[in-house]
Amino acid sequence: MTLIAICDYGMGNRRSVEKALEHVGARSAITADHDVIRGADGVILPGVGAFPEAMRNVVALGLDELLRERAGAGAPLLGICLGMQLLFERSSEHEGAAGLGLLPGEVTPLRAPKLPHIGWNLVRFERESSLTGGLGEAAAFYHVHSLACRPSEPGDVVGRGEYGEPFASIVERANVAGVQFHPEKSSRDGLALLANFARVCARVAA
Repeated sequence: MTLIAICDYGMGNRRSVEKALEHVGARSAITADHDVIRGADGVILPGVGAFPEAMRNVVALGLDELLRERAGAGAPLLGICLGMQLLFERSSEHEGAAGLGLLPGEVTPLRAPKLPHIGWNLVRFERESSLTGGLGEAAAFYHVHSLACRPSEPGDVVGRGEYGEPFASIVERANVAGVQFHPEKSSRDGLALLANFARVCARVAA
């Protein structure tokens, strides 16, 4: 059976993601064990909190190089909320920090009158993606964030929301993808997206 590794670096709704995957029939493991992550069919990088602290934790556990290795080997990788931001090259949050560099671009504050952005937001899909299959042309997801990813390549953007300004809410380049929202808190459509990711992992495993 397909196994999805949920990276445990001490930050993120790990149990909620695990329960959501279980709900859609996917087997997962919350782990920082390199052998488990290396042997998994797909990887989820969750995250809640500040970018610099998150990267310090990821690096301390040696997960930065491991995630680059898995992405380079073609394993499906999904970043959730802060986890999506960590996929990019750098963030200006607090003192600033370098990210994983799996996607070109940076993370900077949302240009909005009130932060953080908390609540449901309609995400309009700009291109096809295996993650959004069956969701139509747009879907509402639950967001909690003050910063936005600024991809260097517009083609990496799958869907955008709007809060003060349009922002990248779903990104994807080959096997590396990210969602700014919390699919595990986004009811039916969030679960559908996670089910789509599980199917991607199963196809790769086959």
